[in-house]
Amino acid sequence: MTISIAIDVGLALLVLAVAAWIIAVRDAFAAVVGFVAYGLLLALVWVRLAAVDVALTEAAIGSGVTGGLLLAAAARLRSSEAPAANERPGATLRVLTALLCAGISLGLAVAVLSLPDPAPTLAPMAAANLPATGLGNGVTAVLLAYRAFDTLLEKVVLLLSLIGVWSLAPDRAWGGRPGPRRVVRPDGALVFLTQLLPPVGIVVAIYIFWAGADEPGGAFPGGTILAAMWILSMLAGLVEVPAISRRSLRVVLVLGAALFFAVGLAGFFVADAFLAYPMGYAKPLILVIEAALVLSIAAILGMLVAGPPERTEER
Repeated sequence: MTISIAIDVGLALLVLAVAAWIIAVRDAFAAVVGFVAYGLLLALVWVRLAAVDVALTEAAIGSGVTGGLLLAAAARLRSSEAPAANERPGATLRVLTALLCAGISLGLAVAVLSLPDPAPTLAPMAAANLPATGLGNGVTAVLLAYRAFDTLLEKVVLLLSLIGVWSLAPDRAWGGRPGPRRVVRPDGALVFLTQLLPPVGIVVAIYIFWAGADEPGGAFPGGTILAAMWILSMLAGLVEVPAISRRSLRVVLVLGAALFFAVGLAGFFVADAFLAYPMGYAKPLILVIEAALVLSIAAILGMLVAGPPERTEER
């Protein structure tokens, strides 16, 4: 067995062990911490599979922002967790659930192992048409050119998820600010990290977005890193959470999807198809769309972590 295979086998076993531990652990906070570790391990798996774009997105979205959302949810549910801890499902239900999960896992394994060799793929066609887009990164071409309609719908769903979170706000707080006003020690570690990390994080986010046209990166990981810097600033109390009624916030939230849709409509007149790009202008238009998406993704993820409005704008 080579060192490379040994690393892959060890990583696979570690992923399975962490997944089993997350299922078995009873404490919600511990399960969330395990989920964050699980996401980071999956990012390493994607790196081993040479899918660096997916690894960046998994680390940023699957582990980072989602982990933050789950930590906030666990904190909100902690008060009601103690009495619920005594309510264990019956042995029959647990056995049936285990059998169902095992059956699904076995079915997926059989489906993967039953694929013909070589497996069917559109990669050669995607690579052959890559020069027409002017891009060097095939993942960006797939997301913003070959299946741009799916990507547009993903951004709309992300926006709708934020509206769903806002809908949980009480009527008296509608239009106000999420969460209580934060007061932290100016000489604390959180404030120090907030003063240290965001300048570096913003530069990294811009680089990942810009490099995404030709190298691993793009709008999603870049926007997520930007959101993380904003979330850190809000947690430290150095930046106030904006009121959801603020017009500038709402413009940024819809900017990415709106510009994406506008370029798609323009395709009817300049390229004879929805979301088609005129010859020679595909790369500049994609970069403009991604720049708007970075801002919208950062704003949406930041407001998702902030949660529904809980106080009026004045307080």
